[in-house]
Amino acid sequence: MRFKRTDIDSLDHLYKINLINSVSGFKSANLIGTKSKEEVSNVAVFSSVTHFGSAPPILGFVLRPTTVARNTYDNIMQTGVYTINHVYEEIIEDAHHTSAKYPSDISEFNKTALEENYKDSFYAPFVKGSPVQLAMKYCEEYNIQSNGTILILGEILDLYVDDVLIEDDGLINLTKGKVATINGLDTYMVPESSKRLAYQRPK
Repeated sequence: MRFKRTDIDSLDHLYKINLINSVSGFKSANLIGTKSKEEVSNVAVFSSVTHFGSAPPILGFVLRPTTVARNTYDNIMQTGVYTINHVYEEIIEDAHHTSAKYPSDISEFNKTALEENYKDSFYAPFVKGSPVQLAMKYCEEYNIQSNGTILILGEILDLYVDDVLIEDDGLINLTKGKVATINGLDTYMVPESSKRLAYQRPK
């Protein structure tokens, strides 16, 4: 099946966003936790968290244009910190509900069964039970001129991982934690197996 660019542009809106959001392949499923200066917590699901380097440890994620209220962005700008928490099998439905647009004075923690968890006096909330949790510090942002989205880069300050997930060489084996992935906008999957290959050199 071929979609020319002119075909894509003329597709029904919902069909088009489903098509293009799934074409890049499986994506990470993460909950980003923040808290406003008024101490209202916020948690929202993101499928764009990406590794940008290990020394220093930098992760990035993409925000939609701020032409409407974006509580996650506003809270990060106010406080400079946030958390990243892996979505796992037991919380998929509640994690997905955090994509609903609540006003800034309502916490998604109060609208779901997700629980706030605070560690070592870090201001932003973690998601209790998540097998991989990261305390993040805002570094910089880049405005993507093509579509008005924003790339946020942050530095890992602290990393909390369930002991059973860490292999002898440092790999975090996400399948052991039933960590979910996202296909498109709303299809969640939990990988059950993996194949790990050796570092490759030219033959």
